[in-house]
Amino acid sequence: MFALAPTAHSTGYRLEAHDTVTSTNALALERALEGDPGNLWIVSKHQSGGRGRRGRVWDTPSGNLAATTLVVASIPPATAATLGFVAGLSLSDALVATAGNHRFELKWPNDVLADGAKLSGILLESTVFSDGRLAVAVGIGVNIVAHPTDLPYPATSLAALGSKVDAEGLFFALSDAWIDNMRLWDEGRGLPRIRERWLARAAGLGTRVTIRVDGRVASGIFETIDDACRFVIREDDNSLVHIAAGDVHFGAVASVRE
Repeated sequence: MFALAPTAHSTGYRLEAHDTVTSTNALALERALEGDPGNLWIVSKHQSGGRGRRGRVWDTPSGNLAATTLVVASIPPATAATLGFVAGLSLSDALVATAGNHRFELKWPNDVLADGAKLSGILLESTVFSDGRLAVAVGIGVNIVAHPTDLPYPATSLAALGSKVDAEGLFFALSDAWIDNMRLWDEGRGLPRIRERWLARAAGLGTRVTIRVDGRVASGIFETIDDACRFVIREDDNSLVHIAAGDVHFGAVASVRE
């Protein structure tokens, strides 16, 4: 049975658990439009119509974790976008606490890797109210019992890694870690500290990467993420390129697949 950590309960978070859903993100935004004030987790072990970035399908077979937390706040969209980094750190913290015998890294902008393979994806979706407030659905999908095998990059699951952690146990730890990282984020005021923590766990930092940007493929050394959490590449001519969105591929070969 899904349950919130005591820290989440005491902070006013609520939990809505389902056996199956179409999309936890879609349900969270529905709740927002119905007047939910936020601080709500929606979780399930089966999702039939989940979405990934750029409209891709995110399959959640039974036993995996689909979790969305609803944030309602008066913040600019650019600040809201950095909640993806809060989510990545929170999941990383939860994984270390429950299945810590592996190397968990954060891949810009919103993946969590385990021993170099994709374990989780994070998707932010939002709606704007007439009073200017934003409702942000922070969706976190984790491969617990199964992972896709037909991807152009390696993927894994906790079961494949030999972990006994189930969706309920990971979510309990995630709801706890989320509280700490949200306090640190502080509606964007604590973003420098979030950025610092994220960089300490960044996958591929200091190595060669490729990314499609502005109709071309940029290639160079992953230098850092900047103060706005944009991806920064140092190209071969020593120029710095700041990238707000894109798919990062590790290595020198520019084989960027959409």
